[in-house]
Amino acid sequence: MTQPSRGPINPYAGMREVPGFTLSSTDIEDGEPLPAELYAEAAGGSNRSPQLSWSGYPEGTKSFAVTCFDPDAPTGSGFWHWAVANIPGDATELHAGAGSLGSSLLPGGAVTMPNEKREPAFTGAAPPEGTGVHHYWFVVHALDVERIDVDPEATPAVMGFMMRDAVLARAIIVATGEYGGAA
Repeated sequence: MTQPSRGPINPYAGMREVPGFTLSSTDIEDGEPLPAELYAEAAGGSNRSPQLSWSGYPEGTKSFAVTCFDPDAPTGSGFWHWAVANIPGDATELHAGAGSLGSSLLPGGAVTMPNEKREPAFTGAAPPEGTGVHHYWFVVHALDVERIDVDPEATPAVMGFMMRDAVLARAIIVATGEYGGAA
């Protein structure tokens, strides 16, 4: 039996449409392959989260959330690599490595949700052999609330549900990765 062809899946297609704003990075570019450092250690990388900076978000933004999701993971439900809530509204950047376990690089008050490995940290790309090109959706969500009242042990999906009505805008970079990409 052959696998159905897979293409880029937009995980935000069924959500309420909101305006965009500018997201940039010294590490990743939209449509381009991830650098080796952003792959998991087991895949030959350094398991490092990328540098992200944003601007042009709407007036009334009181906080931000950052997520990284791979909808192409062969799980039936995708794979959450990173989710950070309650980033203060005056923040405009996360430094490279801010997603490391126990990192002091996140702004005060920010909380990292457990990823799919159940670690409150960024986990790098590690696409299994034979699964083709994966798309890593790095998203900064501008919110109209100062904080999301979400249990720090909740999943990124629960965080997304808790913030859904507070999202004013999203800034997105979709980078790619595939098996052996860190080599």
